[in-house]
Amino acid sequence: MNLSKIKIGSLILFSGIFFLFAFKSNDTVQGKTFTKIKNQHVELGKVAWERDFEKGLTQSKVEDKPVFLLFQEVPGCSTCRNYGNNVLSHPQIVEAIETLFIPVAIFNNKGGKDAEVLKMYNEPSWNNPVVRIVDAEKKNIVNRVSGNYSALGIIHAMVFALQKEEKEIPTYLNLLKQSLEAEASGIETATFSMYCFWTGEKKLGSVDGVLETQPGFMNGQEVVEVRYNPILISYENLVEEAKAAKCASHVYTENQTQTSVAQKVVGKNSASKKSKFRLDKEPKYYLSKSVYRFIPMTQFQATKVNVKIGSGQSPDEYLSPSQLELLSFIKNNPKKKWKSAINVDLIKAWEKIEKVRA
Repeated sequence: MNLSKIKIGSLILFSGIFFLFAFKSNDTVQGKTFTKIKNQHVELGKVAWERDFEKGLTQSKVEDKPVFLLFQEVPGCSTCRNYGNNVLSHPQIVEAIETLFIPVAIFNNKGGKDAEVLKMYNEPSWNNPVVRIVDAEKKNIVNRVSGNYSALGIIHAMVFALQKEEKEIPTYLNLLKQSLEAEASGIETATFSMYCFWTGEKKLGSVDGVLETQPGFMNGQEVVEVRYNPILISYENLVEEAKAAKCASHVYTENQTQTSVAQKVVGKNSASKKSKFRLDKEPKYYLSKSVYRFIPMTQFQATKVNVKIGSGQSPDEYLSPSQLELLSFIKNNPKKKWKSAINVDLIKAWEKIEKVRA
């Protein structure tokens, strides 16, 4: 056999999870095998799309999955390209579309079968992206997504569709939903000093409503900077939780409102205005000492995983199937030059993984 063909085949088989999915079938992904996408239109992002609607409906019946139907202008305007480059290229959105749905793309500026599907759903041609999630009988499961080009818009549609179909929502998808919802409504920051910021990250990261923890130094003290969703937990309740966990020997505040609240909870001498924060060299300490440090994660995932590892428990429940597949691959290939993905942008971390894994 030609050696160059062997090398190419190996590259396709072992290329990674974001741009190149290559894990074998398992119960979670229901037999789906992912392969590298070549020369795909930028408007379609990184999702491996079926282009024939009828074939997609057949797959929907066989696999008992809803159809994720994208109406997209290809080639398209900047809105269409941005949607492909961002929302449809987010690793966990891509994974959710490909494993939980049957992805079908309809070009809304083409004739033939594409035009027939447009007419079926009364969709305009030459239009910005529209998403419909339909069943195998072509019926809408949720309202169409139009004019909302955010990641949260597509996540909400997927989650609502899965709920209506009485299908399980994967934990990783729920975490992503919670994180995006918090970003949309507004995330706030709180900073606590304690005897050990490694312990502080573990205890504060377990509080409901906390999305991210970062250990560091402020005024010569070990502190944990916490980003949280004020809709799920108030600042006062967060300070009370920190105090109960012995993680609030001093509270550094963002504004006068926080100062007043913190002084009420921990005392006037234990709360003062925040100064410059310096990140510790080993953020997510427990995570950083495990093989999980190489897995690209969202900040919310990393915070939850760090808590589990620090508590002596398995964090696998928080990872997606492709992250778990990568974990297994890393364990089986310890001599490769893996790099820590802690505090690295999710997409950039996947790109680095690809270079090592290839």
